[in-house]
Parts: sequence; structure tokens; C-alpha cells
Amino acid sequence: MINAFTVDVEDYFQVSAFEGHIARDAWDRQPSRVEANMHRVLDLLAEHGVKGTFFTLGWVAERYPAIVRRIVDGGHELASHGYDHTRVTQMDPAHFRRDIVQAKQLLEDAGGIQVNGYRAPTFSFRRDNRWVYDILLECGYRYSSSVAPVKHDLYGIPDAPRRPYRDESGMTEIPISTIRIGERNLPCGGGGFFRLYPYALTRWCISRVNAADGQPCIFYMHPWEIDAAQPRQQGVKLKTRIRHYMNLAKVEGRLRRLLTDFRWGRMDEVYPT
Repeated sequence: MINAFTVDVEDYFQVSAFEGHIARDAWDRQPSRVEANMHRVLDLLAEHGVKGTFFTLGWVAERYPAIVRRIVDGGHELASHGYDHTRVTQMDPAHFRRDIVQAKQLLEDAGGIQVNGYRAPTFSFRRDNRWVYDILLECGYRYSSSVAPVKHDLYGIPDAPRRPYRDESGMTEIPISTIRIGERNLPCGGGGFFRLYPYALTRWCISRVNAADGQPCIFYMHPWEIDAAQPRQQGVKLKTRIRHYMNLAKVEGRLRRLLTDFRWGRMDEVYPT
């Protein structure tokens, strides 16, 4: 079975957990590491012959168009992560429309191809902002991967379907992978959980999604997660420090095992829409 390997392309200082510490108007003054980290990720995928999907911020495409071109030239799928990582829960419909249109245009200009996929920053689709799907369709997107069917303090729709589904609008939603343990969904699609879990647990979870559920796994990561040397932010809560910096030095080695242990491909090939 071919699973979907996805990357949310953002820099370390753009994560939602640092919103209260690094203002957006200060981003251009931060030491950027996204370009170097993206080359590391792309080199790693090329080494293993893997194609993936890169949900990329318009902000990144605007400043580093060469990275966007390398994504496309490498045979990967280019998709949108919005413009500046504003969570959808912080937007009204007009703001959301401007954000996704701007991001799509920047990505398509840099990559020279049509962008069909979208992933909300911090999986910020909820029951109370279902209007997003109508706007995505109107703006030319064909699928979303913005729902985490889990209970989490920052995001999640715990009772959302665990398999891809069509919203009432007709938009396809492809949720991040989970496994069902008793009455609860356990996250197993990557991100911080890839750093938290022992690798053997991640491998078991993905195998279970493939075998027991008969579904491809949707895995995601960020370029900053392979960068143990990134600048440390001061004054952040202990929980935030643990979530962001935990096991960064182990990620590249774990990724090498992951890319060897399973077959991987692009979102639009694993789940054609």
C-alpha cells in the first residue's frame, strides 16, 4: 500500500505556539532556516526515491521561490498552507478568502503549475467554521487535508470521520491518520507525535492503519523538525518547549527508517480527486 508523505512548509518561528512571542511583522528579522532545511528534506526524499506533497506557505513562496521550483522540478505535489500561518479560527470568511487566494497565486506563479490541495495551519478546521469548504471550492481548490479527528488542546474534531469524505459542499477532506483505541482516536500521522512516540510505536500504528483499516496513512512533518540547531525561543511555557524541541536530533534518523519501512507517494496520487 502506498501512503501519503506530506510536509507543511513553514519556518521554525511561524508555528502557532510562538504567536505570542514572535510577531508577524518581526518574521523578516528572524534568522531564517526554512531554505536550508527544505533542501535537507528534499535531498532525503530523493535519496529514497519518494515523491510527496508540500503544503507551502505563500509567505515562504514569496521569499524563496527557488524552493518552490525545486519542489515542482522534483516531481512533488505543490499545495497550499495559506499565506502566513494564521489559523482559520482567527479569520472571518472574507479574511480566509483573501488568504487562500493570495497563497494560491504566489505558489502558482513560483511553481508554474496549478495548486489543488490545501491544509489549514494547525489543522484549524472545526465544526463552527464549515463555511471554509464552499470558499475553497469557489477559489479553485479540489481537496483539503485540514482535519485531525482527535481531542487536542490546540485543534481537532474528535468525532470527524477517520477516512476521506466529502463535505456537504462537495469538497473532499482527507484527515490526518489515527488509530482507534477503545473509544478514542490515537494520533499517528506524524508531527510532534513522530518525535514523542518511540519509532517502533509509529511503525506499528502505520501498519495497523494499512492492515486493520485498509487505508493509506497520511503522514506529515515540518522542515524545522530536522533542525536541532535552530534558535531557541526564550520565555515560552515548558509545555511549548517540550512540544517544539523534543527529540529534534532524532528525526532525520527516524525518517530514514520510515521511508525504508513503507511505500510513500503524493496526496493527489494516493487519493485522486
